[in-house]
Amino acid sequence: MIAYVTVGTDDIEQAKRFYSAFLPALGYGMTQGSEGLSFALPVPPGEAPVHPDFYVKPTFNGQPASAGNGTMVAFEAADQVQVRELHAAALAAGGTDEGQPGFRASYGPRFYVSYLRDPQGNKIALFSSNPNDPSRDD
Repeated sequence: MIAYVTVGTDDIEQAKRFYSAFLPALGYGMTQGSEGLSFALPVPPGEAPVHPDFYVKPTFNGQPASAGNGTMVAFEAADQVQVRELHAAALAAGGTDEGQPGFRASYGPRFYVSYLRDPQGNKIALFSSNPNDPSRDD
C-alpha cells in the first residue's frame, strides 16, 4: 500500500491556494506546519489509513523543486461534474491546463479525466469512473 505521496514546492502559499481549491472537496483535511502542507483523508479511530496522505513540501536538500518527467498524482472525484468543477477551481487557483475534462480514446469508456499542473509544474489528474455517469459510448 502507498502510505504517502510528496511533491516539492518553492512557494508554500501558492501551493496552499492551489491544492486547497480542490482537495477539501474530495474529503482531504489540511494541516500546515514548519515542513509544509499535509493533506489527509479522515481515518476512524482505531483504524489504519487506507488511502495515502499527500504532502507538499520544500525540498529536503534546499535545491529548487522540480516536477518529475512522467510523474503524475491522480485524485478520484465523485463524478464527472466534480471533475469539471475541481479542474476549473484548480485553474482559477493558479494551475495550468494540461487536458480539459473529458474521455480519452486510449482509456476505458467510463474513465473521465482532466489534467493540470500545479504552480510548481507537478502534473495532477482528476478523474471519475462513476458507473452512474454517462460513458464515452452513451
